[in-house]
Amino acid sequence: MKSLLPNRSRLPRLIQIFLLAVAATATARAAEPAPDPWLTEWRRTNAVWRGVQLSVQSDGAADALIEQVPKLAALGVNALVMEVNYNYAFTSHPELASARPMSKEKARELAKTCRANGIRPIPLFNCLGHQSWAKNTFSLLTKYPEFDETPDAPKDNQGLYCRSWCPQHPGVNPIVFALIDDLVDGFQADAVHVGMDEVFILASEQCPRCKGGDTARLFARAVNDLHGHIVGERKLEMLMWGDRFLDGKATHYGKWEASENGTQAAIDLVPKDIILCDWHYEKRADYPSLQILLSKGFRVWPTGWKKVEATEAFVEASKQQHNDRMLGHLCSTWGAVKIPNLAEWPPIIAGITAWTK
Repeated sequence: MKSLLPNRSRLPRLIQIFLLAVAATATARAAEPAPDPWLTEWRRTNAVWRGVQLSVQSDGAADALIEQVPKLAALGVNALVMEVNYNYAFTSHPELASARPMSKEKARELAKTCRANGIRPIPLFNCLGHQSWAKNTFSLLTKYPEFDETPDAPKDNQGLYCRSWCPQHPGVNPIVFALIDDLVDGFQADAVHVGMDEVFILASEQCPRCKGGDTARLFARAVNDLHGHIVGERKLEMLMWGDRFLDGKATHYGKWEASENGTQAAIDLVPKDIILCDWHYEKRADYPSLQILLSKGFRVWPTGWKKVEATEAFVEASKQQHNDRMLGHLCSTWGAVKIPNLAEWPPIIAGITAWTK
């Protein structure tokens, strides 16, 4: 950029300081990414977010979804949260990709198809927790076992729900941020969902860095690190599941839909521009989490699953909040429906149409 300053030696000191500030501001603005016209229009025309969460972890699954995107758009879907995790052909760390990952080219094609049909594509990469499932430990902790919060746990994960990575290991963030950047590049994404649900393993006695630590501060550290990269550096929106910010006993949600290991205090330690996906799958007389999360200043995207009556009750409770930060409804699938049947699945139809009544 051409210098905005005249010959500084001839100017009084206060004027020099003022002009330096002006120049710094101009330089910062020039470095900011230009507004995305598609996203600007999407926000203008979609006051209510009607989303579907699903797993897309291969080129074949992406092809199947590409065929269904027009049907989902016709139903009223305007956002897709696509869980990819390690099933992507990462360029930064190819050693962490699954055996038959989704290619960058296919991610681009899928995202382009979504946008052409008015649907916002949001990739999801599970962070911190959910680093294993059943006997299978996922690639980050397999390739880099030093990142494991429970390094002495049985290799077959007996007695564990899901492993976590250590939020304080200095080697974790550089790798995870690079993986997220790869997904952002592939999907040309303007938002990223970082998962973060059901984190039961924190401050493990097996971790030399976290042993005896405060679980709320450890959880908040992981959230803030991700936010610093995704929102602070990349200027994207960050979404995550909201269960670890809720008190499981006080809300009577229990340890799955909320926290019973102390992480709920992290709600006051993280930025409020994070979008929290508040998932609850049973029909209840009330959903106290809605008011709790909204009162803290977050935007909230309530999330249901496979029970139609529960979805309808949750949507109605969401509408009763009468709050601009109540985004709409996200219909999760968790394998209960195959991609070709998405637009005909009753819970999705209920979740989408309940916001159009």
